[in-house]
Amino acid sequence: MTTELTAQPTALTETRTAREILGWARELVEPELRAAAAGLPPSMRAPVWHHFGWDDDGGSGKAVRPALVLLAAQAVDGTVRPALPAAVAVELVHNFSLVHDDVMDSDETRRHRPTVWKVFGSDQAILAGDALLALSAQLLAGHPDQLRVLMSAVLDLVEGQSADLEFERREFVGAEECRQMAAGKTGALLGCACALGALAGGGTPDQIRQLGRFGEEAGLAFQFADDLLGIWGEPAVTGKPVFSDLRNRKKSLPVVAALASGTPEGRALAELYRSPDALSPEELAHAADLVERAGGRAWSEAQSEILLGRALAHLRAATPRDRPHAELAALAQLLARRDS
Repeated sequence: MTTELTAQPTALTETRTAREILGWARELVEPELRAAAAGLPPSMRAPVWHHFGWDDDGGSGKAVRPALVLLAAQAVDGTVRPALPAAVAVELVHNFSLVHDDVMDSDETRRHRPTVWKVFGSDQAILAGDALLALSAQLLAGHPDQLRVLMSAVLDLVEGQSADLEFERREFVGAEECRQMAAGKTGALLGCACALGALAGGGTPDQIRQLGRFGEEAGLAFQFADDLLGIWGEPAVTGKPVFSDLRNRKKSLPVVAALASGTPEGRALAELYRSPDALSPEELAHAADLVERAGGRAWSEAQSEILLGRALAHLRAATPRDRPHAELAALAQLLARRDS
């Protein structure tokens, strides 16, 4: 495959920016992703093509998880070719979860485009997500050790998503419960991506474990950052509606911190969340202000930085300070401090 050769830096000493790394990963994975999706049943192609943006050149996402797979493989072995199937499989699982998540949250836009369920209906969206999950398992059928790691992460992801839905129906959710939910919903798959890369690259058991922990901690930091964007992110940048998480009464990490703060602002937020009526734009803006004044925003930002430090410690334990090490660190920093 010539793509790998042309997409790699000219020298192993070059360190790329996080954005350059993601572009490199997309260039490697996109053709493989399209080739895999071509094997889907005909009824699933239209919704899947729409989700990935292939029907109107909308683009198929940032490729964070494939980038982690490929860099982890490079960190232990120096090559990415053996890790390409795992990189594609992880991206398919991630997108399976996004398609289903949009149905569960009734989100009408993603990446500045209508979601699959909004265009094709909820039934077709659920089936399209199922097809993506099945396709990921097919890709790794010849690597049972990798398939076990991936499917274990899927179970953690499902458990985390289930907890997220349950929290919407509960008045009180503890901060540790919320962290565990986020660890499953997001951290598990990013940890899996790094572990799969190390496994595909022939890493030692300790390298696989340390890189997996690196991804888990970076993934949890990512979820803290994502929850901040779910409240304060600009729709023009995030591609999701303004105050999306507050509109859905999500018990996201900053919200849980605010509700548990014992402050007047936290109690006022709890009253808003108990309201049986849809929150007006003014009430949503007020809820966001309450979360911030109750300390939820500052706490989440601090937690993200702590988790980033833990992730980098695991990275130092797993790999030498070479280019892949530096680039994995750059990606972790992007995840923890993201603005889109």
